[in-house]
Amino acid sequence: MRAVVQRVTSASVRVGGETVGRIGRGLCVLVGVAHDDTEEDARTLADKVVGLRIFEDDAEKMNLDVRQVSGALLCVSQFTLLGDARKGRRPSFTDAMAPEPARALFERFCAFCRDAAPVETGRFRASMQVELVNDGPVTLLLDTRRSF
Repeated sequence: MRAVVQRVTSASVRVGGETVGRIGRGLCVLVGVAHDDTEEDARTLADKVVGLRIFEDDAEKMNLDVRQVSGALLCVSQFTLLGDARKGRRPSFTDAMAPEPARALFERFCAFCRDAAPVETGRFRASMQVELVNDGPVTLLLDTRRSF
């Protein structure tokens, strides 16, 4: 699984003009599911995301995780993270998992995250508009196949 994790002061996702998810301070997490990902990948990625010490402590050092700052997560499924644009100009998405099993793994990822912090989501397979205020900016790329 791949994820783009952004530390935010606020984030929201809209579908058809309706806000379906909104958080204040926390993490906006864009998640892509690869065709060979497993539930263990979902658990590993969730553990990594909620444990990232990327929030500042009183000494202004990044020492705190999202739980320690009473933050939340906005998780948005994004199959385009599995896009391969090395050849030509049109990305290939053959590494992305088929929609229904990908939905199940994405939902497992969100459930694992909910064990640690509040989670809001977008709407799977919908055209979404994501708005966020990236705090820092702090943005990390995670991939369970690359041992982070």
